[in-house]
Amino acid sequence: MANVKSRRGLEPAWLQSLLGGAEVFGLDELERIAGVDRVVVSGGDGTVAPVAERAGVLGVPLAVIPGGTANDFARANGIPLDPREAAALAVDGQARRSLELGRLSTGRPFVNVASAGLSSVAGRRAQPLKSRFGPLAYGMGAVRAAATGRPRAVCVRVDGAEVFDGGAWQIMVACTGAFGGGSGIGAADATDGDLDVVIVPAGSRATLARRAWGLRTQTIERQRAVPHFEGRVVEVALPDDAELNVDGEFVDGGLDRVSARANAFSLIVP
Repeated sequence: MANVKSRRGLEPAWLQSLLGGAEVFGLDELERIAGVDRVVVSGGDGTVAPVAERAGVLGVPLAVIPGGTANDFARANGIPLDPREAAALAVDGQARRSLELGRLSTGRPFVNVASAGLSSVAGRRAQPLKSRFGPLAYGMGAVRAAATGRPRAVCVRVDGAEVFDGGAWQIMVACTGAFGGGSGIGAADATDGDLDVVIVPAGSRATLARRAWGLRTQTIERQRAVPHFEGRVVEVALPDDAELNVDGEFVDGGLDRVSARANAFSLIVP
């Protein structure tokens, strides 16, 4: 399965040559995939989740050839970023890791993070910079977002219990916890079947530098006054105009009920 619209734009014919002539499908042809030993996906993080879901339904392992800007899912799972090395792993790899799959109320699956707040603003700011700066664009977008964004009213329930009600710069609901070209939530574990929820509460813009450092070093959930929770079902009430960033793609809603399914698919890893 190849997404030729991803930033690196790996050509289907070239991928076929690397994969020994495997049949190539587009993202809109997932239902046609059947009777296979494994499924290989090439594209950015936003392409991985629906293909992972299909692989799980078929009961076959998923292999990933990174083809996006940041490739956070591949990084989080130790998958080679070089396409040739990743293709060799896809063909010959035997080790597997069983992973959870997150799902928005809209039915959209995700493998990394679904978030609202500054992350979405940062993603928008980074969009025109990706072709020139690659993964560095996310950091540049975050700087711009911190200067112009504002806290949003958020109410969060985890497994039925209210855990937060107030202003927040950002809320993240995570599987792997990886996003933004190397940032992330260090405590997130995509093998345990629980979603990790991290809330960056409203405060002065001066505190955002410390929060940004925590995200970059994947220690944000350990910072004082940063709430962190785990659970199978997360419900987030947001303003109607809030935009989500889901595995690097922009989505209008779905955080009102997020669930996780353990052992949803198996990933071929080194």
